[in-house]
Amino acid sequence: MEIRKATAADLDGVEAIYNAVLDHQAATVNYTNWEKGSYPTRATAEKALAEGTLYVQSDGDALVGCAVFNHEQLPEYANIDWLYPAEGDQVMVIHTLCIHPAASGRGLAKALVAYAEQLGRAQGCTVMRFDTYEGNLPARALYTGLGYRLAGGTEFFFQGFIHEILVLFEKEL
Repeated sequence: MEIRKATAADLDGVEAIYNAVLDHQAATVNYTNWEKGSYPTRATAEKALAEGTLYVQSDGDALVGCAVFNHEQLPEYANIDWLYPAEGDQVMVIHTLCIHPAASGRGLAKALVAYAEQLGRAQGCTVMRFDTYEGNLPARALYTGLGYRLAGGTEFFFQGFIHEILVLFEKEL
């Protein structure tokens, strides 16, 4: 298992992971509240790749996971009463963490989170943060089990088209 910064050659694989997750949710339960064709899309991955914040997880030649790790806290993060105050580059934020449904249940999401924490420490961050849809029970359980604290929830106008309540988590590094 390898986690690394994505390259342009990974974009097809990342898009395939996004589509597999969205198709799986359409057939079962949409825990993320994401919408196919709106978010996440290839353009989501291309933007993160251009910013140098897209990471991929591979198992041999196959991509099985991806995520964006950066310091971007959406404006709504200011509505939260954080236990661990930090700003800007002191905060590592996890965005759009996806595991291909065919590879789920193997600890891949935990490995991506551990990688993000290591990356954050290496960049001098003091805290990890992220948001997720309030109904994303698997993500909430995962992060709570990894020592993340539920900091609160607030309304977001996500990507300019979804009004929803997102819950925010944090962990001191």
